[in-house]
Amino acid sequence: MMEKKFILDLNLSDWEEYVKSKGMPKFRASQIYSWLSKGVLDVEKMTNIPQNIRVALKEDFVVESMTVERHLVSKIDGTQKFAFRLYDGHLIETVLMRYKTGLSICISSQAGCKMGCRFCASAHAGFGRSLTRGEMLGQVLLAGAEAGERIHSVVVMGIGEPFDNYDELIGFLRLANDEKGLNLGARHITVSTCGLVPQMLQFAEIDMQVNLSVSLHAPNDTLRKSIMPIANRYSLDELLKACREYEQKTNRRITFEYSLFDGVNDTPECARELCHVLHGIHCHINLIAANEFDGSPFHRSHPAAVRGFQELLEKNGMTVTLRREMGTDIMAACGQLRRGIKEQEES
Repeated sequence: MMEKKFILDLNLSDWEEYVKSKGMPKFRASQIYSWLSKGVLDVEKMTNIPQNIRVALKEDFVVESMTVERHLVSKIDGTQKFAFRLYDGHLIETVLMRYKTGLSICISSQAGCKMGCRFCASAHAGFGRSLTRGEMLGQVLLAGAEAGERIHSVVVMGIGEPFDNYDELIGFLRLANDEKGLNLGARHITVSTCGLVPQMLQFAEIDMQVNLSVSLHAPNDTLRKSIMPIANRYSLDELLKACREYEQKTNRRITFEYSLFDGVNDTPECARELCHVLHGIHCHINLIAANEFDGSPFHRSHPAAVRGFQELLEKNGMTVTLRREMGTDIMAACGQLRRGIKEQEES
């Protein structure tokens, strides 16, 4: 357990309390917060902060964390992948992608994942710990600083289950949305869950217009249980009831993520069943050409099956997109780089 707080964990009011406790002028809080919000973690680069305060910051907080272990850039589309080494040795992944609207970043919420989805590389590389709100924010700030450009949108869809780290997730969302900090609009943030129902219902109550994405990947309980252990805890009926409650409470559209696996969940029968179970929910379906990794029993669907699946959904009135593949030459899929680094270290 971290004895000191990571320097990015604090919001402006926390900094105001800190400088007050140290007998420092109140304006120092906004100066420190401003530097941090620009991605400057090295206190020696905070040029308008006196030396005695810089010394205090290094003594009181974890400042030397989130070093770049690996930085890969795709020759295909410019997608960037970062492996960050945390202060205690854990590894996390962050992916920076360019779209027409600007830079989008996919961040991790945990070092590893406990959910055990059979098709996911993250589940096969062990669980370390949950990240702090500042470690989530740090991925956005440091990758943005590396790119030399403001991040347009954030998806909390990397390694880990965000709702398994609920309090720190909400803390991150408030830090990211703070107009005196990163000032990222809530509508430009998406949180993805594999279906932790109680936290989904809690999430419907927060006063932020953050988007919700649900990893579905199957249209019935039998199939979902065979690939996603969380389905043994919460049935599809329970999950979709929570989705309907979320939609009614927030008046916001839900995105359902659906990875297509050859001969598993990509049949016409699955497509028709999916239309049936999602009927009446204001939603968008994001089809994903599944990622493969060594040791996985799953293979991506053939292009013809993907097209057929999408056409069936559209004929039944569903709003569907096929997620654009990015960074295929740099292991941009979730968990692949971290898993590869860990295997190298172990060997």
